[in-house]
Amino acid sequence: MASRNSSLRLASPVWLVLIGILSVQFGAGVAKSLFDEVAPTTIVWLRLATSALVLLAVARPHLRGRSRTDWMVVLAFGAALGTMNWAIYQAFARIPLGVAVTLEFVGPLTLAVLGSRRPRDLLWVLLAGAGVAVLGLGGGDGSVTLAGVLFALLAGGCWAAYILLSAQTGRRWPGLDGLALASVVATLLLTPSAVAVGGSDLLDGRILLLGALVGLLSSVIPYSCELVALRSLRPSVFSILMSLEPAAAALAGMVVLGECLTAEQWVAMACVVVASVGATRSSRAVMQPIPD
Repeated sequence: MASRNSSLRLASPVWLVLIGILSVQFGAGVAKSLFDEVAPTTIVWLRLATSALVLLAVARPHLRGRSRTDWMVVLAFGAALGTMNWAIYQAFARIPLGVAVTLEFVGPLTLAVLGSRRPRDLLWVLLAGAGVAVLGLGGGDGSVTLAGVLFALLAGGCWAAYILLSAQTGRRWPGLDGLALASVVATLLLTPSAVAVGGSDLLDGRILLLGALVGLLSSVIPYSCELVALRSLRPSVFSILMSLEPAAAALAGMVVLGECLTAEQWVAMACVVVASVGATRSSRAVMQPIPD
């Protein structure tokens, strides 16, 4: 009986994380399906704006008595958050969803390996590098472009910066205050581009509703699930579950967009996922979610 109760307690947060992962990637699939009529920058701005409004309503951050360093950290956090989301949506517009998320994982994977002092962890780097090389060089069918690969890698670098800045922000700002303010910074950062590119789209009620839906699927729902799950789930288990993101992205791409990956791309994705799990198990670094 005790064992069964223990299993139930474990299953609940695990399922919450899996729901969050699927929600993020299917939200990305919905977003990409709109790119024929709305620019990626417009969609990512609507996603960030939705997230910022929800987080502000929940957190109601206190701004008084903050040092200059506190503000510099949250501004940098917001810049990383905004650039990360903009870059990955630019990648989505150019390459398959599963490929983009796999390449993006290079950022946190590198951070995880750098957080380890075991020489054998270089094997995970080599394995991931092989996967990335296959994805980057195996685009003979036209589904993978250089620009798409570079945007995905930029998003991965920003994800690594996001993880480091998230830790700094959490130490300086209580609760969700730092994340809420960073989301506002990210939204404001992309506002000029969104207005210039989106124009009248930002006045279209249908587009606003679809953008809000993407924000709920890709930010609000997954972040809420992960927040609850992390109260009882070990960070190491959470990080390994997050390694399923590329596979979830490939599934969303197939179901929502009809994107079928080649055998080469599936093998490359498997290399990155295995390397991610291996690096996470032997490192203290945590590959955190993207609660944009």
